Amino acid sequence: MALIRKRRLTEQQQRRIQKQHQSRQEEVDTTNDLEGLVVQHYGRQLEVQALNQPAEHPKKPDVAEGEPEPFWKPIELGSVWRCHTRTNLEALVTGDRVKWQADPNTGLGIITAIHPRQSLLTRPDRYHKVKPVAANVSLIVVVFSAFPEVAPSLIDRYLVACEDAGIPALLVLNKMDLVKENDPILDLVQEYKNLGYEVLMTQSTGDVSELAARLSGETVAFVGQSGVGKSSLINTIVPDAAQKTNVISENSALGQHTTTSTRLISFGEGAALIDSPGIREFGLWHLDLDKVQHGFPEIENRLGYCQFRNCTHKHEKKCALRLAAEAGDILPRRLESFLRLIDEITEAQQKN
Repeated sequence: MALIRKRRLTEQQQRRIQKQHQSRQEEVDTTNDLEGLVVQHYGRQLEVQALNQPAEHPKKPDVAEGEPEPFWKPIELGSVWRCHTRTNLEALVTGDRVKWQADPNTGLGIITAIHPRQSLLTRPDRYHKVKPVAANVSLIVVVFSAFPEVAPSLIDRYLVACEDAGIPALLVLNKMDLVKENDPILDLVQEYKNLGYEVLMTQSTGDVSELAARLSGETVAFVGQSGVGKSSLINTIVPDAAQKTNVISENSALGQHTTTSTRLISFGEGAALIDSPGIREFGLWHLDLDKVQHGFPEIENRLGYCQFRNCTHKHEKKCALRLAAEAGDILPRRLESFLRLIDEITEAQQKN
């Protein structure tokens, strides 16, 4: 592959670009900007919820007698508007706080600016590009269940992603009505508790008061493989959410994808729930090795104590990680999950 050298701009070119950017900024009158919250994303268009009202409301056009009533959408607190974005703005995602302007004559709006983000949850897409999922999330709820069969390695990946985003994680074992006594999944729950992770157990159609209380005041992103009941949980917590749900495919025992776009649903006083499209795999190839290590704190604490500095942690006799796993100080499956991620990232780096 030929090396493409980035062209260096002259000072004159940089000044011209800066002047053009400033000119575009001044083209739009921002005196009528409103505060808004992106609640859903539709490619080039987004839905924005109005968080305040204009100091002076636009006046509805007068209609002469006998003429048809023109379209008019009042700017009301909490109303949702389909909006375009200004071309110079970065890509927006659900959860972004924005400034925007409304046109009651068309029922459409335009986003003029974005507020600084407190957090950003991302994931790689199928084309190996990092895709933002949700912004300003304060808690990530990782939902799993006994059916479809739980994938502990996927949960580990979510936890690494949470650590990388700097967002606390809450593990939720859903569909407890399907869990039998002495079910291995209960051992999995205890393992995560022993590692210091917060875990709750619930069922989609049962009492979710404990979970609802925990989510109070938070902006929460729900993640987890398809079919574990994320949308059903949201419907139970917020009955008017009207999220689509589906049944598990009897043929594949895998969840059907029912949520097609990331959606934010207001919940209680200053709280919100975000349902993201279900995924069965969560690639972390875009992270570096240090970030993966932070996602396995019990393993990170033992790194650097192996006999050899270049220890692969796979076959060396005096490997600190392998010895800790044999002694029961770290979980063998967590070590396996860690090494698999390291191999994936190393392979991706070598290809690039």
